[in-house]
Amino acid sequence: MSTLYESQLHLPLLHRGKVRDIYDAGPRHLLVVTTDRLSAFDCVLPEPIPGKGPILNALSRFWFERTQKIVANHLSDRPLASVLPDPEERALVADRAMVVRRLKPLPIEAIVRGYLAGSGWKEYRQSGTIGGMALPPGLREAERLPEPMFTPSTKAQAGAHDENIDYAQAEALLGAGLARAVRDASLRLYTEAAAFAATRGILIADTKFEFAADEDGRLVLIDEVLTPDSSRFWPQASYQPGTNPPSFDKQYVRDYLETLAWDKRPPAPSLPAEVVAQTVARYEEALRVLTATGV
Repeated sequence: MSTLYESQLHLPLLHRGKVRDIYDAGPRHLLVVTTDRLSAFDCVLPEPIPGKGPILNALSRFWFERTQKIVANHLSDRPLASVLPDPEERALVADRAMVVRRLKPLPIEAIVRGYLAGSGWKEYRQSGTIGGMALPPGLREAERLPEPMFTPSTKAQAGAHDENIDYAQAEALLGAGLARAVRDASLRLYTEAAAFAATRGILIADTKFEFAADEDGRLVLIDEVLTPDSSRFWPQASYQPGTNPPSFDKQYVRDYLETLAWDKRPPAPSLPAEVVAQTVARYEEALRVLTATGV
């Protein structure tokens, strides 16, 4: 299985993110290379997860195709060979690269929660709310919410932490009309994806979307979609409220890191080989079950 921690291509590098390397592919396009880097608690970990990039790429393409009737996405029909004409260089990233439209991302992450988990569970235990919105008392960890909730956050650079914000703050950042469009599209994407995933035996506990606006002001879905990096995937067969369910995502890594005396600031600690292997297996299983295929 190929491993790529950091790409080096003969194109101008615009940005090296937590997971993705973004290259200049001309005035209207970008080349996005999904590496095998893994971030947790907004810190990039020192070990790659072998094969993770192609898995995220394949799952994102799968969901982009399934959701294009809900909202436009940034995929381009420009062939990779037109961006990377050298066949050897192209082969290095072919299964982990996307040529996409060059768009300016919106300054929030659009999070939708269908179940009580993660930072939402922590907030609920403290205040009985998620994103400042009141919930019924007595809910248990991992319990299904009365209805999916849109809970945006800021977008942090590598090494910094995302911060949950309320809807009024999202409106202040985006404007009322665009904030409403992001919220409505996010909830519809989540609802339809969760219904599909349930037919495959997977519960989507929560997920994160990112959007841009095109030159005509239309909303465009970008980055990655419904992957184990951006979502919590729980096996339906073993789901039980009141517990921290097993998952097909990087929650397994987060749970391991929570056992360490680490302040969640760089540098991130190393992962044991067993944790890396188990993470690979979970990502592969998510791809297999959701798409009924493989990389």
